[in-house]
Amino acid sequence: MKLARPDVFHPRIVLAGCPALPDGDGDDAGLVAALGRRGLHARWLSWDDPATLEADLVILRATWDYIERRDEFLAWARRVRHLLNPLPAVSWNTDKRYLADLAAAGVPTIASRFFAPGQQVRLPDSGEVVVKPSVGMGSVDALRFSEHDDALRHAARLHDAGRTVVVQPYDDRVEDGETALVFLAGTQSHAFTKGPILLRPGRPPQFDESGIYARETLSSAEPDFELWDVGHAALAAAADHLDLRPADLLYARVDVIGGPSDPRVLEVELVEPSLGWGQLDDATRDRQQREFALAVESALDRFGLGPLSHRRP
Repeated sequence: MKLARPDVFHPRIVLAGCPALPDGDGDDAGLVAALGRRGLHARWLSWDDPATLEADLVILRATWDYIERRDEFLAWARRVRHLLNPLPAVSWNTDKRYLADLAAAGVPTIASRFFAPGQQVRLPDSGEVVVKPSVGMGSVDALRFSEHDDALRHAARLHDAGRTVVVQPYDDRVEDGETALVFLAGTQSHAFTKGPILLRPGRPPQFDESGIYARETLSSAEPDFELWDVGHAALAAAADHLDLRPADLLYARVDVIGGPSDPRVLEVELVEPSLGWGQLDDATRDRQQREFALAVESALDRFGLGPLSHRRP
């Protein structure tokens, strides 16, 4: 391609998927065009494609196999020239022990206890529980139990595989769905609702054809301000813990259960969350994807990769 302005720098941008979904799951299909309308040229690659290391900027989007390759994934992330979200967020957020940091900061979360291999797993005295690995996504190996002996056997299987176990009380408000609050560059963007995944005790969720993530029922949402307040608090606490500004995070998704009286954070997703573009009407999606592209522009300026950054004197 012959550039009309060869003195203008055109950064090489990659949207990172994974081998099973090198172009994502389709929800992000409009991002390349949205970036293109800002003069930013992007393409999709699997994160482990060597060509990603030649890119000026890599944006993590569908790197959904990292749970089985986390050490390799983090080693790759350290080699990427510029990464969004930043490496500290990736290292911290790919292990659910980050929930303890949020709770310590006063964010209302679902009570979570963590047991490393070799530690005795202790369950609540009564009630259903959820047992899952601390490194996981898409509800892989996350199960709901009414019988504690079954829960302990699942925990033992995870320990035998060298995985840290998370134990949480099952909160039946999740059956009303989770509210996913999406932020772009630290600013409130949009929200959508995710239907329940763990429908029956001891039974795994239904997965997509790739086997990477659980099928979810999604719909649009207009959350009460109390839920947004909790989302803002969670994002602020995460950024503070990482010594970042919320604006340094290109995107974030905060998953909340419950209504205005007692909302609780289930997850704060900073690495590879679905952003629910498909739940927006066309005009809203175009507007918010433009905000995404503007946030990428701002990040490029911070990294010294703006259009005039390589101009010859």
